[in-house]
Amino acid sequence: MSLGLQAFVAALPILVAGLLLVGLRMPARSAMPVVYVVAALLALFVWQVPALRVVAASLQGLVITFDILLIVFGAILLLNTLKHSGALAVIKDSFSAISPDPRIQIVIIVWMFGAFIEGAAGFGTAAAILAPLLVALGFPAMAAVMLGMTLQSTPVTFGAAGTPVLVGLAGGLDGPQLDVLLAENGLTLADYLQLVTNQVVIFHGVAGLFIPVLMVLMTTRFFGANRSWREALPAVPFALFGGVAFVVPYALIGWLLGPEFPSMIGGLAGLAVIIMAARAGFLVPKSLWTFPPRADWPVYWLGSVQADTGEAPPAGTRPSLWRAWAPYLLIAILLVLTRLPALPFGDWLKSLRISFPDIFGTGISAASTPLYLPATVFIATVLVTFWLHRMRPSEMARAFGESTRTLLGAGVVLMFTVPMVRIYVNSDFNELALASMPLAMADWVAQSVGGVWPLFAPSIGALGAFIAGSNTISNLMFGAFQFGVAGQLSMPTVTVVALQAVGAAAGNMIAIHNVVAASATVGYLGREGQVLRLTLVPTLYYVTLVGLMGLVAVGVVSTP
Repeated sequence: MSLGLQAFVAALPILVAGLLLVGLRMPARSAMPVVYVVAALLALFVWQVPALRVVAASLQGLVITFDILLIVFGAILLLNTLKHSGALAVIKDSFSAISPDPRIQIVIIVWMFGAFIEGAAGFGTAAAILAPLLVALGFPAMAAVMLGMTLQSTPVTFGAAGTPVLVGLAGGLDGPQLDVLLAENGLTLADYLQLVTNQVVIFHGVAGLFIPVLMVLMTTRFFGANRSWREALPAVPFALFGGVAFVVPYALIGWLLGPEFPSMIGGLAGLAVIIMAARAGFLVPKSLWTFPPRADWPVYWLGSVQADTGEAPPAGTRPSLWRAWAPYLLIAILLVLTRLPALPFGDWLKSLRISFPDIFGTGISAASTPLYLPATVFIATVLVTFWLHRMRPSEMARAFGESTRTLLGAGVVLMFTVPMVRIYVNSDFNELALASMPLAMADWVAQSVGGVWPLFAPSIGALGAFIAGSNTISNLMFGAFQFGVAGQLSMPTVTVVALQAVGAAAGNMIAIHNVVAASATVGYLGREGQVLRLTLVPTLYYVTLVGLMGLVAVGVVSTP
C-alpha cells in the first residue's frame, strides 16, 4: 500500500466526521458512533490490527473518557450551584456597576471574567455563562454569543485546570515514539508537557494580546447604530491594557506553575487590575458608547428567550459579594495546594490509582487517579458553597439534576470519540508492519509540505476543534500526528505540538457544539451560522499569526 493511500485511509474517519457533522449537520451523539465504527473497521481490515488490540485500545479510551467526564461534571455542577445559590446574579450586578459602557464591559466581563471561568471550568462553559450575563446587561443576543465564542481562544488551552494539556496532549501523544524521545533526552512526560506549556504561553500571549481589541472593534462595527469601526477606537487603549493585564500573569504562571493555572490565575489577577483601572478612569473613554435603542434592533440580533442566569435571592438572604466570589477563590487555592510538588497533598490524592495494565496481553495499559483530577476540587468547593451560601437542599438538587443531564449529553459523544482516537494511536502493531495511522498521515504530509509545516500546524488543531467541539479532543486526535510530522521533518516536536495546542484553542471560536450551547442560553438556536461567519474572522487571525510565529520558532528553538 503506497504512502499516499495509507494517508488517505488513515484520514477517512476524520473526513467522515467532517461530512456527518458539518455537511449533513448530524448531531455529534449520532455521528461519533459511526466514526468510531469506521475507524475500528479500517484498523481491523485495512491496517490489519489484531481484534484484541482494537478492543484494548477502546477500553483504554473509556478510562480516559471517565476522567474527562468527571472533570466536566464537577465544573458544570459548580456553575449550576452558583446559579441556584444566587451567586452568579450577584456577580452580574457587581459588574454592571463598574461601567455602563459596553466596550469597557467587554474587557472586564468577557475577556477577564470569561478567562477565569474558562480556566476553572473549560469545555465551552465560559461562553454559555457569558452569553446570559451579557444579555442581562443589555447586549443583543447575537453579540453576546459572538463575544462568548471569541473568548474561546487564548484561555482555552489551560481550561478546566489544564485538561487539554494534561489529558488531551498526554493521551494523544502517549505511544512508543514519545517514549523513545523522552528516554533519549532524560525527560518525563510531565517535563515534556511543561516544555510545551512554556511555548504555548508565548504563542498565546502574543496572539491573545489583541483579542479584546478585536472584540470591541467587532461589537461597534456589527452592533452599533452607525456600524462603525471608528467608534471602537477610544476604547482600544483600555482593551490593549486588558490584553497585557491578562497575558503577563498568564505567561508567568505557565512558566512557573505549569498548565493547570495560567488561565485561572491570569484571569483572576487581570480582573483585579482591570477593575481598579476602570474605577479610576484609567484609559476609559471620556464619551459613552451604547447600543442603539432596542426598538431599532434587527430581528436577527434578538434571542427568543431571556437568558437564565438565576435570580439573586431577596435582600438579606442573597450571598454577599465576597461570598459569591469565595468559591472561585477556594478553587484557585485548592488547586495550587494540590499541584505544588513541594507539598504532600498531591501525592496523597494520587495514592488512589485505578490501573488496568497490559489489557488482554496487548501491552496497552490504562490508569486513572480520580482524586487528583480537578473534579475533586470542584466537588469539594460545591460542598463548601452549599454551606457558605446557605442553600436549600431543593436548590442543590436542581443544580445536580441540570449537571447530570449535561453530562449525559457529553458522555455519549466522548464514549465513542476518545476510543476512536486510541485505536488510531495504537494501530502501530499490525500484520502489515505499517506505522500507526497518525504517523502514516504525518509521513505523507512531511513529504508533501516540507519545511513550511509550522504555518499550517495551528490550522490542523483548529480543524480538530471545529469538528469535535473541544480543544482536548483535538489534541487527542492530532497530537500524535503533529508529533510525527515534526519528527519526520527534524523539527522540534515541542514547538509543533505547542502549535497544535494553540490552534486547537483558536478552533473553539468556530466549534459548532460550543456555538449551539451558548446560543441555547439566550434563545438564539437556529442562527448559529450567522455567529460562525463573525467568529471566523478572529479564528483566521489567530491561526495565521501563530503559524507565522511557528515558522520563526522552529528555526531558533532547541527543544527536543
